[in-house]
Amino acid sequence: MAEPHVPHVPQSAQGSPERLRVAVGCGVGATIETYDFIGFGTAAALYFGDVFFPDSDPLSATLLSFATLGIGFAARPLGGIVAGHLGDRVGRKPVLVGSLLLMGVATVLIGCLPTYQTVGIWAPVLLVIVRVIQGLAFGAEWGGAILMTFEHAPWRKRGLYTGITQAGFPVGLLLANLAFLFSRHTLDDNWAWRVPFLLSAVLIAVGVFIRLKIDESPEFEALKESGEVVKNPLLTVVRDDWRGVLRAFCLRIAETAGYAVSVTFVLSYLDDGDTPDVSSTTTLTALVTAAALGIAATTLWGRLSDRIGRRPVYLLGCAVSVLWGVPLFLLVNTESAVLVLLAFVISYTVCQNCLAGVQGAWFCELFDTGTRTAGTSLAYQLSAVVSGFTPMIATALHSVTGWTGPAVLFSCYGLLGLVAAWTTRETWGTEERRAADRAVTASPALPAAR
Repeated sequence: MAEPHVPHVPQSAQGSPERLRVAVGCGVGATIETYDFIGFGTAAALYFGDVFFPDSDPLSATLLSFATLGIGFAARPLGGIVAGHLGDRVGRKPVLVGSLLLMGVATVLIGCLPTYQTVGIWAPVLLVIVRVIQGLAFGAEWGGAILMTFEHAPWRKRGLYTGITQAGFPVGLLLANLAFLFSRHTLDDNWAWRVPFLLSAVLIAVGVFIRLKIDESPEFEALKESGEVVKNPLLTVVRDDWRGVLRAFCLRIAETAGYAVSVTFVLSYLDDGDTPDVSSTTTLTALVTAAALGIAATTLWGRLSDRIGRRPVYLLGCAVSVLWGVPLFLLVNTESAVLVLLAFVISYTVCQNCLAGVQGAWFCELFDTGTRTAGTSLAYQLSAVVSGFTPMIATALHSVTGWTGPAVLFSCYGLLGLVAAWTTRETWGTEERRAADRAVTASPALPAAR
């Protein structure tokens, strides 16, 4: 059983003095790692089929490119398991710094890889190896970043603060696609996909500097001082709270696998040279716009969950996703730039951001402090395996059924999330909110957030 959802750490009722700095700092790190990881998805949809698998027919090249994308997602659970164990044993901060460095090295290496024309079969082999390293690093990222933010944040605003960190993901998506939009029109094909990865080196240096200045989680420090650090957090959470892991896993699939259909697959669908005929400039511009709006949307959805609870907001997002599959493809099939833009905006700011904005707080509240990193990381990253191979599955479905197969797949993911949200307990209901208000009133005021 998880602990009561109103924490017992004395200073955390109003948050630590570092609460805002931590949220922004973790969000900056999330931005950088998303830039690196999601940039790979954009490159896989637009370039990698030709660059690394040129001897295949177009369909096979796309499938192989998306399979490489999926391999990175498949590696994420291992990264999440290792980081979850270390985060609950030695602290959240070391995991944050280490994951960012590892991601940076892997991403810069992608920009340096030789192509199939240069080294033959070794090109895709090297791509897979580096992609696995990326997956391990990204798997280690989320749990540490969200846990640090959650445990520094005021009780009454944990949805808002974790939403700020989660907003780092649309910022990363925005920057990655701006980089590809710029390079696609200013550089030749050999450099158009390399430069966005190479630019990551600058971002990594900034991110590591910021994260080194973040203080360790006050809840973890209190746990360590009391001598209650769990010896084997992964085993403990799987043995004692496997139902919580399963629920969070299903909740997460609706968001991340839904994104894999509505954004990653749709990018390839619109760029395959067949009907519908939509230019890459149109699709990337639409995605950039959606990502820009998603920065505010993610934070606002998290804030709304502070006011009305986690569950109602998540149910809304999943219900919209169930209904959105067919309309999504009907809109992009019109080939209208305005309607393609509308399709990306709704898919991202509602179907994805609504769920992502709530996950940070809700997932943390489902687990005890001593096993929180292990539990959230395990559930979050196991679901990444499903989402990682979803573009490949959607491509295969499209080859057989046309656009209706991916549309139904998207709605099915939404339905899974809807059922999971309905059966998962509310962790921030009326009683918890009232208890938090009483605790904030009774606790001494802390210095202003920095």
